[in-house]
Amino acid sequence: MTPVELSRTVLRAMRHAVDAGELSADVAASAEAGNVRVERPRPGGRGDFATNVALQIARAAGRTPRDVAEVLSSRLAAEPGIAGVDITGPGFLNITLTDARARTDALVREIHERGRCYGHVHPDTGDVAQIHVPRELRAAVLADSARRILRSQGVLVRVTCDDDKPDDPAWAAALHALDVRVDAYGRPPEPLPTLRPVPVAAPVPADAVRRLGRDAARWALLHPAPHDHPRVTPEQGGDEHLVQRESNPLFRVQYAYARTRALTRNAAALGFTAEPDGAPDDTAQAPPALLNALGDYPAALASAGRHRAPDRLARQLVVIADAFLAFQSAPQGAVLPRGDEKPSAAHRARLALAEAAGTVLAGGLSLLGISAPEFV
Repeated sequence: MTPVELSRTVLRAMRHAVDAGELSADVAASAEAGNVRVERPRPGGRGDFATNVALQIARAAGRTPRDVAEVLSSRLAAEPGIAGVDITGPGFLNITLTDARARTDALVREIHERGRCYGHVHPDTGDVAQIHVPRELRAAVLADSARRILRSQGVLVRVTCDDDKPDDPAWAAALHALDVRVDAYGRPPEPLPTLRPVPVAAPVPADAVRRLGRDAARWALLHPAPHDHPRVTPEQGGDEHLVQRESNPLFRVQYAYARTRALTRNAAALGFTAEPDGAPDDTAQAPPALLNALGDYPAALASAGRHRAPDRLARQLVVIADAFLAFQSAPQGAVLPRGDEKPSAAHRARLALAEAAGTVLAGGLSLLGISAPEFV
């Protein structure tokens, strides 16, 4: 059951409750006007999906959100594909699907349908944000990535910088090398909240940036929490961001993405493609670590935007990459046939999961301003 199908199921349960006289006739129109949205619960939440529809229609129903949730939960629990419904808070419905395969299919299909926009908010929310930074390289990079992340959450963003000399060649060269956009310079007429991470401790930031290149330099500045010191120069250990080994989290993330693309190419050479729901129950083992990491991505993305903290997104990408690499190297996670084995439904389903992981990694890297290479 996909999120879209689940949304329709919730709407159907609501209509049945109206027909049975359990809810007033106005609630269906109210829900259809606002749409019934289901989403992955936040980390620590219950179930596979959650919806606030009871809060949305409570006023039209003339009842408390909790009362409306109780009416809907009993009807939803009887729907095929739903194992149970929990009510939390003032009236949130937390829905658990019947089995792991159904949850896997729903998640993978959603990622394939949304593509790199998985976890994004559409349409725009109408919210507007301004991110103001001092004239400091790391602050500018964090603001640029925060802008990209907030834009993915439907927010219009303007980045401004304290700088009386925006045309300074060294500063302009550093921003260009890191693909950083600043919308306006100058001190605001009124004080603004200012993004002030621990700055780069390098005498000539532009030189350090050119040594590392855009990807490694942005990662070096974004991956540590804002209160931690970044490692950019050789003396700080900045060259570790360039090495191709497991100790380098940037390498693991980019390698994991490249690996997903290689699996797709090799599968095409063997004559098969991905099918998210094509595996029989006894052959497709759902890897909990990878599914949880992919399912938590929208919440991590929203949190990174809300707190202006791209490091939260970077860390989530590392979790996804590590979970994927562990999955595809395990015997039960073989994506490609081995020896004389023929491509099966299980291989197609595993390939779909691998491609979903690659899609999320690529989308997340783009929001950090970092490339997702096809080959590493």
